[in-house]
Amino acid sequence: MARYDFDMITLGAGSGGVASSRRAGSYGARVAIIEESRIGGTCVLRGCVPKKLLVYGAQFADAFEDCAGFGWSVAPPRFDWPALIAAKNKELDRLEGIYINMLKNSGVEIIEGRGVIVDPHTIEVAGRHYTAETILIATGGHPTVPDIPGIAHVISSNEALDLAALPRKIVIVGGGYIAVEFAGIFRGFGCEVVEIIRREELLYGFDDDLRVFLAQEMRGRGIEIHTRTNVARIEKDAREGYSVFTAIGQEISADLVMYATGRGPNTRGLGLKEVGVETTERGAVLVDEWQRSTVPNIYAVGDVTDRLNLTPVAIAEGRAIAETLFNNNPMKMDHNDVPTAVFSNPPIGTVGLTEEAARRQYGDDVDIYQARFRPMKNTLSGRDERTFMKLVVDGKSDRVLGCHMLGPDAPEIIQGLAIAVKCGASKRMFDQTVGIHPSAAEEFVTMRDKTVRQPQKEAAE
Repeated sequence: MARYDFDMITLGAGSGGVASSRRAGSYGARVAIIEESRIGGTCVLRGCVPKKLLVYGAQFADAFEDCAGFGWSVAPPRFDWPALIAAKNKELDRLEGIYINMLKNSGVEIIEGRGVIVDPHTIEVAGRHYTAETILIATGGHPTVPDIPGIAHVISSNEALDLAALPRKIVIVGGGYIAVEFAGIFRGFGCEVVEIIRREELLYGFDDDLRVFLAQEMRGRGIEIHTRTNVARIEKDAREGYSVFTAIGQEISADLVMYATGRGPNTRGLGLKEVGVETTERGAVLVDEWQRSTVPNIYAVGDVTDRLNLTPVAIAEGRAIAETLFNNNPMKMDHNDVPTAVFSNPPIGTVGLTEEAARRQYGDDVDIYQARFRPMKNTLSGRDERTFMKLVVDGKSDRVLGCHMLGPDAPEIIQGLAIAVKCGASKRMFDQTVGIHPSAAEEFVTMRDKTVRQPQKEAAE
C-alpha cells in the first residue's frame, strides 16, 4: 500500500506548476494539482497571452497610418474595444481547456480549492487532507501597490485586461515592463497616456542605451513621461475621474489610474512558516540550485521564488524537477543568459549582459558595437522611428556577452541570437556570418566599428 496519496502535489496551476505536473505524470508519477482559480495562471489568463493579444490589436493603428505610403487607401478605421475583449476572452477559454486536457491526459488529478500546507507531506483543501512524498509550490505572484492615500482608486494590470471601456486619458505609475507595455497598448488605441516613474529612466535593470532609446520613441508617440516623480495621493474628482498629486504638488487629472509598480510572491496563508519553509522579507520561497526549499521534500518554481520572473523560466524549472525526481535524470535550471522581451511599442529583445554589468565583471576591457538606423519600411510610410542594436563583447576573449535590440521584431530576432550567446559565440563568428539582405537582423553581423567609451577610471576622476 502506498505511503502517500500522491507522489507529488503541486500548489498552483500556472505555467510552472502545469509543466512540472504534466511531465511527472507522463513518467508514471501519481500527481495532483491544486488550484483555487482558473487553470493557466498569470501568463495564460492575466499576463503574457492576453497582454500580447492587446499589443497586436494596438499595432493596427500603425498599419492603418502607414499603408498610404505603400499605395493603399482605406476608409477611416473604427475600433471596437468590447469586441476585442470578447475575442480575447474566448481565446483564453480555449487555452484553459487545452491546459485542462493536457493535465488529464497525463493522468494528473485536478483539485479545486485553496491549498494550505499543514505538515511537510500534507495539504488541506476545504477541510480535506491530501498527502504526498513531494510538494511543489508554484503559486506565482500578484500585483503590489504602495500604501498611499487614495490607492483604493487604482487598477492593476489584472483589471486593465478587462475594462468595460477605454479611458480617454490614463495615468500609469511605474517604469517596468508591465507599465511600458500597457502605455503602448493604451496609446495605440488612442488614449492619452501619462507615465510616472521614480527613476531617471524606464526599465531599471535593462541596458542603459535601450532605456534611453525607448523613452525617446515613446515620447515620439505622444506618451508623456514624468521622471524622478513620486505620487503622494490620489483623489476621486467630481467628474468621475481622478487626480494624481505628486510629492512636489503637481496635479495630473485622468479618467483612470493604473499602478504597475511591482509584483509580490503568492505565499501568504500557505502555511510555509509553520512547516519550516524559509522565505525572504518579500515572502519569496528560498530555494537551492535544485529548486528545493529549506524543507527537503518541498520545492518551488517560478514567480513565487522571485528570481527570474519569466514564464519560460518557470516551465524549465518545473520540468527539471520532474526529470530529477521521476525520470532518473538529475537536471538543474541554468539561469544564465536567459533571453527576454518587452512588448513595448517599439518592442525590446535582450539576452546576456548589459554594458554596465559587463564592465562590473570585466572592467574596461569591454567592446561595444552599436547600430542605429531607420527601418526600410519607414522610408515609404514616412514614420520617423528608428531601430537600435547593440553588442557587448569581452575584449580579451572576443566572446559576445550580450545582444540588445529595440525595434520591430526585436523579440523574434533576439531569440535566435540567444542560441549563439548560450553557445559562447565570438564577435568574429558574428562577423563571419552572412547577413540576410534586406533585413534588420543582418545588422547584428555587419557591425564593425567599436563605440568609444571613456574608461571608468578616467570618468571617475
